[in-house]
Amino acid sequence: MGQLTTHVLDISVGLPAAGVRIDVHEAGARDSVLLASAVTGADGRLGAPLLQGAGFRAGGVTVTFHLADYFRSRGVSLPTPAFLETATITIGIADAEQHYHVPLLIAPWSYSVYRGG
Repeated sequence: MGQLTTHVLDISVGLPAAGVRIDVHEAGARDSVLLASAVTGADGRLGAPLLQGAGFRAGGVTVTFHLADYFRSRGVSLPTPAFLETATITIGIADAEQHYHVPLLIAPWSYSVYRGG
């Protein structure tokens, strides 16, 4: 059974990013359809996949990581607006039977994403 998972690492301090809100929307939907919302735990991961089962199907999804909120909650001084308020990644699910793991590496001024295993 396929699923969408993630974890977030704060490379500015070398630790998992706890408390990052993540929203998943159907990509390309005229009216933005929220499919899932979650917050990372102490290990920078979620307690369950973002999407799985019948909710995980071929097509595009947009995953939004709320970065400025996370950094401000840690006491990092950011300008208003922050350089990166969010990191929004649109990914394509070609095969809903596969596991799509989308790790995010963050810092107040940059991010990097890849498809992990």
